Amino acid sequence: MKLLMIDDDTGLCELLSEYLTAQGFEIQSVHDGEQGLKLAQANDYALILLDVMLPTLDGFEVLKQLRQTKLTPVIMLTAKGEDFDRIFGLELGADDYIPKPFNHRELLARVKAITRRIEHINSLNLAATSKLLVNGITVNLAAREASIDSSTLTLTGTEYEILTLLCKNAGEVVSKEQISEEVLGRRLASFDRSIDMHVSNIRKKIAEHISGERIKTMRGTGYVFIQGE
Repeated sequence: MKLLMIDDDTGLCELLSEYLTAQGFEIQSVHDGEQGLKLAQANDYALILLDVMLPTLDGFEVLKQLRQTKLTPVIMLTAKGEDFDRIFGLELGADDYIPKPFNHRELLARVKAITRRIEHINSLNLAATSKLLVNGITVNLAAREASIDSSTLTLTGTEYEILTLLCKNAGEVVSKEQISEEVLGRRLASFDRSIDMHVSNIRKKIAEHISGERIKTMRGTGYVFIQGE
């Protein structure tokens, strides 16, 4: 499984490349944003590790331009304590984030959680007609797409998984803990706003095509997808 690491810390790249290679991954590392973006656009990586602070193009700009054409899963590498970086990265379409300095085992766990999810989905033998239709939104499980009328929603892999989970449980409350464990593959940490930001992104994308609330926040509990009439 091929990963791309975009980070200007060459020492860190060498250490992580050695560690992740030993875990069965193929790692390609680049040290500036412009080159990283070109590689990310030209190749199909299973996942991208993207630092925020980069020469030529910062991580946010790389992610912003990448999301115009590709939905490759991205884990942002952010400075510890920089909540703005984490929130902004999620708003731009990052799948997850991990603050520096980080434990290499935690990074591996995050990478495996996302790649395991992708492998599981790709291994499912879903019929081409396997679809969910809930309150004006169609989720095509075989194609891994969601649409409203004839317009496809441009969702990241994480956003698609969250929307699918909510639609499968339409009318019922789905807790943030359940979303974190089933979609991100990890327990929900205190003060972790990643789920909130992913849901916010989904709402915005739905609102571009259809009016009316679809995902309701149950304060202190989670979210419920409104079934409609």
